[in-house]
Amino acid sequence: MLDLIAPFFERLYDTTGLNFSPFYDSYDWGRLKEGMWVSIKLITAIIAVSLVIGVIGAGAQTSRLKVVRWIVAAYIEIFRNTPPIVQLLFFYFGLGAITPQVDMGGWYEPMIGSFGWAVIAIGIFGGSYNVEIFRSGIEAVPESTKEAAESLGFSGFKIFVYVTFPLALRICLPALTNNIVSLAKTSSLAYVIAVPEITYSLSGIWSDSVNVPEMMLFLFAYYIVLIAIIARIMTVIERKLALPGYGQ
Repeated sequence: MLDLIAPFFERLYDTTGLNFSPFYDSYDWGRLKEGMWVSIKLITAIIAVSLVIGVIGAGAQTSRLKVVRWIVAAYIEIFRNTPPIVQLLFFYFGLGAITPQVDMGGWYEPMIGSFGWAVIAIGIFGGSYNVEIFRSGIEAVPESTKEAAESLGFSGFKIFVYVTFPLALRICLPALTNNIVSLAKTSSLAYVIAVPEITYSLSGIWSDSVNVPEMMLFLFAYYIVLIAIIARIMTVIERKLALPGYGQ
């Protein structure tokens, strides 16, 4: 692919001075592709962690044990009331400093690297919002629906898994979409702990090639396209799961 587009961008640079070096330089092209791939993996992992936490937390909020509900409420307050970048730095530099290291045969590496800490920190941050999003959906499910399931002999756990949560998911999908889009953008904060995602990769390119405006333009375009794709996927899911009278 680089062979096909390289002549155009080389001519563009020669005639206008616009230096999109990743599209004609093989080394920068490799750094760009790696950054894009790491960004996609990072966003996918963050969203997955936040959804798991959201489901578990929302289920825990329905627990009959007061201490469980208190723990979930404390978690939400802590992680919703502090900036995500502060949480990211706390996990990486704070907890990372006391995390055991692994012997790699002569040198030691942290058990959890910068990528792992970014997934944990931003995933937990996003999960605190997903808990409340799922909770709002659960509370919107009519009590009569739950009572009907109970009358059929369903246990509390089965009612949540097979009745309450599937309906709640349909109700809260619009709000969930907004949070997923927000998390995808928040993933760029991983740049500050040297996760080699797209922003980090482009910063290396513009430092070497002195083409900051061009790379910033590409970065904007990359996120616009990526977020549009994520939003479109969520819209399709919302339409596929739509039920008359739920979440409409």
